[in-house]
Amino acid sequence: MRSTERTEMNGGDGAGRRPRTSLAHRVPDLGALELLLAVARLGSLGGAARELGITQPAASSRIRSMERQLGVALVDRSPRGSRLTDAGALVTDWARRVVEAAEVFDAGAQALRDRRDSRLRVAASMTIAEYLLPGWLIALRTRRPDTAVSLLAGNSAVVAERLLGDEADLGFVEGVSVPSGLDSVVIGHDRLLVVTAPAHPWARRRRPLSAEELATTPLILREKGSGTRQVLDAALGGLARPLIELSSTTAVKASAVSGAGPAVLSELAVGEELSLRRLVPVPVDGITLERDLRAVWPTGHRPVGPARELLSLTRSESATGQRTRPGAG
Repeated sequence: MRSTERTEMNGGDGAGRRPRTSLAHRVPDLGALELLLAVARLGSLGGAARELGITQPAASSRIRSMERQLGVALVDRSPRGSRLTDAGALVTDWARRVVEAAEVFDAGAQALRDRRDSRLRVAASMTIAEYLLPGWLIALRTRRPDTAVSLLAGNSAVVAERLLGDEADLGFVEGVSVPSGLDSVVIGHDRLLVVTAPAHPWARRRRPLSAEELATTPLILREKGSGTRQVLDAALGGLARPLIELSSTTAVKASAVSGAGPAVLSELAVGEELSLRRLVPVPVDGITLERDLRAVWPTGHRPVGPARELLSLTRSESATGQRTRPGAG
């Protein structure tokens, strides 16, 4: 018979050999190894079970399962106690090394978690950063006083850049869509209001504005890329050239209060000004200026550690009826 034929009959690629199973199927788990070490140290299966917080029948079952897995007897049981067999003593020596290595592994993993949990980098669009995040971060601090938190406020486009550049662990945006490359969850809702100073002609109107009037009127606006501007632009199908373009909600609000012109702002941002009549809301027919507030993170990288806890705080607040919209719930 030629060598090539012998190779084919024997499964030249190794197919004729018994398949090798993974270590997980051939090596006892850490719990079983820790139990064996306790039996060796205490000389009692019952004492080992108590030390590990399991019942004696469960300990006996675990030892028998390990003996079947390894194919050798490990423990001799008698009324006087439990004694390791010769094979058991040898396996115990190996088990000790495995458990010690696992302890080193666990300590290293804990060090990584500690380093991760020592800081939290948050990026948020302006409205959320100014009016919602301070309360969430105070609540987080009571749970994680040792976590140092840094907050970067910018528009939704900047938040996406920070997350995708690994410069932030969790982000918050308010726009009509989720930036590319990010996963998200809705954490609340917000409404945009058209507002003016009391002396502006719109404050004395008896009829609501039409969507066309709003779209063709120069407004005090946030910069392009902001969630507020995205929602407004999408609702109206386009905007007139801005009267003034500013990079923060606070600046837009101050300009509107001064009488510079009408503005569109989050209801979150103007509650005090409306109650004190520094600003007046102007109804608009034909459009709904509402938006979702979202937590965002890079696709496939679900928040962990402090970021996950902050996310749970924002969602639990929403679930208990303390909505992001003032006065709701």
